[in-house]
Amino acid sequence: MSMTLTDPASLDLMFPQELISPEVSAQLPSDLQMRPLASTDYKRGHLDVLSVLSIVNDLGEVAWVNQFHAMRATPSAYFSIVILDKASDKIVGVGTVFIERKFLRGLGSVGHIEDIAVDKSQQGKKLGLRIIQALTHISESSGCYKTILNCSDANIPFYQKCGYVKKENEMAKYAPERVNHAPRL
Repeated sequence: MSMTLTDPASLDLMFPQELISPEVSAQLPSDLQMRPLASTDYKRGHLDVLSVLSIVNDLGEVAWVNQFHAMRATPSAYFSIVILDKASDKIVGVGTVFIERKFLRGLGSVGHIEDIAVDKSQQGKKLGLRIIQALTHISESSGCYKTILNCSDANIPFYQKCGYVKKENEMAKYAPERVNHAPRL
């Protein structure tokens, strides 16, 4: 497959490539590339990689592209990154940080890391670590006073290796199931 497809300069990206730490990108194996999520990444297997985390309701490419544009339309809020296998032009790792603006801490901001996933065939290559490092860099470069994430007890040791510390507890209340999974606006 042509390398042009993975060249960030030729893609419609969620945010500028320059926001990704070159130091972190340089630590990836040479056959992989890190870049912002692109509007054409549905075809590169974005949802396939996310499926290692949870059930993914694939509503089709048009819905995926609409969600991409809705997220990008909120400036300086959503930063989704991908790691691609250069040879196949397929996504093998994903992650997102979104920036929450606060009234606390002198109108500070908090980075929330979400949806870290690495394709099973690529696990054990420190790709999860590189995704966390890249997202933390984006959060801190955006002026966030802290970056937080939720994880299972089983994943605590991994995130501790990434420099995170266990603090407080997470609570969740899931909305009742709806037949239509599209967001209500």
